[in-house]
Amino acid sequence: MQIMMLRISRFLPVLGFSVVLLSVVGCSSPTKSAKPTYHRQLNPGEHALRKVDPSAVRTHLVTAFDDRESGLSKALDQSAVWYAAPSSQTRFPFQTQDGSISHDQARKSVAALKESLASSVNGERFAQSVLARFDVYQTVGWDSEGTVLFTGYYAPIFEGSPVRTERFDHPIHQRPEWLLTCPKGVPFGRRLDNGRIVDSPERHEIESSGMLDGSELCWLDTKLDAYICQVNGSACIRYPDGSLHHVGYAGKTEHPYTGLGASMLEAGIMTKDGLSLDAIQAHNEHDPETINRMIARNKNFVFFQHYAGDTWPAGSLGVPVTDRASIATDKSVYPPGAVALVNTDVVDGRGGKRPFVRLVCDQDTGGAIVAPGRCDLFMGIGPEARTLAGGQYSEGTMYYFFLKPQIVASFDE
Repeated sequence: MQIMMLRISRFLPVLGFSVVLLSVVGCSSPTKSAKPTYHRQLNPGEHALRKVDPSAVRTHLVTAFDDRESGLSKALDQSAVWYAAPSSQTRFPFQTQDGSISHDQARKSVAALKESLASSVNGERFAQSVLARFDVYQTVGWDSEGTVLFTGYYAPIFEGSPVRTERFDHPIHQRPEWLLTCPKGVPFGRRLDNGRIVDSPERHEIESSGMLDGSELCWLDTKLDAYICQVNGSACIRYPDGSLHHVGYAGKTEHPYTGLGASMLEAGIMTKDGLSLDAIQAHNEHDPETINRMIARNKNFVFFQHYAGDTWPAGSLGVPVTDRASIATDKSVYPPGAVALVNTDVVDGRGGKRPFVRLVCDQDTGGAIVAPGRCDLFMGIGPEARTLAGGQYSEGTMYYFFLKPQIVASFDE
């Protein structure tokens, strides 16, 4: 993802689009009268998921079954692939407000959910099957009442080159050896040559010091293109010979994310009504220096690696993400690979909105997607997906499903 945030695959964000945009209120408790602070962090000792009465989602499960996307089965299979990798075990146990979820429990939950989908003849039967076997956890959201802001992201295609040329002179970079990340994927600094751990450099220092010279993965047409790749976390690059090459997320620095759109609003360069990705790109054509200055306000920096075409677009878990069946969340607070139910609105392609109640898999993250009040919906690849992602900005609720502990041991995959 990604209006308030910028991740191109989190495109909305790229725009920083929205609104509330930018103010971070630290860890204070939200109040009803306060503007939404979707980036509000959890207080110490808090967790993002709390167990709720399963009956709260019965109707949603019926709708999700009846309206399920064709790609859901593929997304479930990709989560299963990730759970089968030994490295996935380092991300568990996952703590909730009511206890913890084991790796075995999370892994089997994906298989059991797929089994329920395949064996159910209608939505009612599906809901019965899920509620009989699964515990339901609702996200606390930004306000501790479950409210989540859903933006959208997509996978873009850019013109680029494997080597620097007169046209293509703006790089995206491989992950440096000095970047440190904990087992749960959270970055926490830089290791110096003498072994000492310090804060990672901020964007300005990285770009002005030449410290990443020689680590260029490929070169793009504009600095905005390279930045959009960072916002999205993945991209397809078309080289001059016509060949397509795929890049995806390989890590980021620990510094806070600042949305480009939000920076432009704050600086008075654009108005909220006139803010869009197209408007930003048009501005970049005649005034790239201003766009570059606004980009520099974002201290966070994202790194990339090449992916095989058959695994692109890949999320932060290293498995492909699926149109309208994969989401991106903050993996420091949400369980990687898990099955969730999203209840929000999406754009309908005709200027309006329609309900979106779907089962999805949590398979990605992004620099703009932080805290329990944010989620990015993956809309797909190319221009149509860009339109859907660029218009996605709605509140909603989200629930995760894990097999009941007493069923885990007896569940036969």
